[in-house]
Amino acid sequence: MSFHLQRELDQLKKEILQLGSRVESATNNAMLALNDGRVELTEKIFSDEKLINEEEVLIEENCLKILALHQPVAVDLRFIVVVLKVNNDLERMGDLAVNVASRAVFLASQEPIPWPKDFTETLPGVIRTMVRHSLDALVKMDVTMAREVIAMDDIVDNINREMYVATRKLIEGDISTVERAISLLSTSRYLERIADLATNIAEEVLFMVDGEVVRHEQ
Repeated sequence: MSFHLQRELDQLKKEILQLGSRVESATNNAMLALNDGRVELTEKIFSDEKLINEEEVLIEENCLKILALHQPVAVDLRFIVVVLKVNNDLERMGDLAVNVASRAVFLASQEPIPWPKDFTETLPGVIRTMVRHSLDALVKMDVTMAREVIAMDDIVDNINREMYVATRKLIEGDISTVERAISLLSTSRYLERIADLATNIAEEVLFMVDGEVVRHEQ
């Protein structure tokens, strides 16, 4: 590998980590705003959305430039392909964090409704762990950690299914809760999608390290 290619790959890694850190912060703040009513945190989420979008475009341009100038092969090529996919996943996670934040602002202005315990006490910790560990697995090329992230996705899916049942029962019991209940259900779906995207990143780590494709095995 040439010195110039190595330098540009190192810079690319720094850029994807910076984007990941920003998205992780947005996700954490969105869950705090939702569960703790800390709506003041949403201002940073909304302001950071533009930065996330700009960084996503920059990383994509840099990946294409490296491909054109250096024509990397083998592990280096897989790394760039993975960065392109992860870059897109992170940008989408940022959008979803904005969606959660918007729902949090609305729900904070309304009379509270009962939320399932797993949604408030279990889901935030699982989401935080999945996002953090998927990024750590990417940096460290840690396939064990990546597989742990993939396994955790089942927990999120189960809680999301519970939310559908709880929402239906809540609306059936009190029709006046319909707007709040549907907003709450939407946040569950947004968080479930964030978990799916963290799982995607973990799956890309397996591809990058072992050349293993697991996306369609479930």
